[in-house]
Amino acid sequence: MKLAISIGLCLALCFTARAQSDVKATQLSYLAMGDSYTSGSFVSQQESFPFQLVSLLNAKGLSVADPSIIAKAGWTTTQLIQAVKSAEAASLKFDIVTLLIGVNNQYRRYDIDIYRTEFRKLLKTAITLAGGQKSHVFVISIPDWGVTPFGVQTGRGTDLIAREIAEYNEINKKETVKNEISYTDVTPGSQVVATDLSLTASDGLHPSGKMYKEWVELLAPALLKVYK
Repeated sequence: MKLAISIGLCLALCFTARAQSDVKATQLSYLAMGDSYTSGSFVSQQESFPFQLVSLLNAKGLSVADPSIIAKAGWTTTQLIQAVKSAEAASLKFDIVTLLIGVNNQYRRYDIDIYRTEFRKLLKTAITLAGGQKSHVFVISIPDWGVTPFGVQTGRGTDLIAREIAEYNEINKKETVKNEISYTDVTPGSQVVATDLSLTASDGLHPSGKMYKEWVELLAPALLKVYK
């Protein structure tokens, strides 16, 4: 009798493990590449846009695994390129890849031609990581940080920052559209911070979970169009 119970328990555990393995195998994989806007500075992990995106997509009927993230506060395009090369994820293929990068190039006032060259390289890398499927890559515009409390305090001028951000976004949009890749423009919504501080995190610079939610609601339809 004890032997029968043991065998039954073993079979149950084996079936459970197999079921869990099958679920993981059928889940869509997701890689998010970027800087602090992707890593989610000054918000909880679950409030960051990659995790909110996964949550929304799952609620819409897709099965998406927790995101793999290659992103860190302060990264420029140069640093992201270097990080991707050394990341374990660089040897994998993903069903979904998002790319949002450039604000630190603009903040540090690097040569904008460097951004153009390196963004092209990162876009090519994103396509490779998506298994060559351009429809699985999703680019997000750089938000306008000039209207945040931090941006105002820098004294650079909100109009100047907005113009510089627009120049960077003109480049990333042109390259994205040229490659027939999805482009989500979150910049206009980011400028609402000027009249709604609830869209800003506690540091007065980065987006709050509320703003990231708005980004996700703009981005999700493009993914759902591909996967549903």
